[in-house]
Amino acid sequence: MTAGIIDSKQKINWETSQIPWRELLRFFASGSTIFVAADLDLVDVAYQFSIDNRHQVALWLENNQLFAVSDQQALNWLETDAYVWAVVVKPWILVQE
Repeated sequence: MTAGIIDSKQKINWETSQIPWRELLRFFASGSTIFVAADLDLVDVAYQFSIDNRHQVALWLENNQLFAVSDQQALNWLETDAYVWAVVVKPWILVQE
């Protein structure tokens, strides 16, 4: 890996944290929250978004490993006062349980 990739991934890693789902509700309401399946590395997904790797993102979408957070999922997280892992890659907020 080149230093630029390591630096970019490290920055994303530092910006990734657990957050109460309720604090992301306004972003959910605006349609900007994307669920990342547990079998994917959240930091790697965020990195691929950040470099606009449309091919890889399309593959994850086709495999249902990425999708918009559903109303039911959002409600479940709200009712259980869940925390999610989250990272911002404008204009998206990527979340993972």
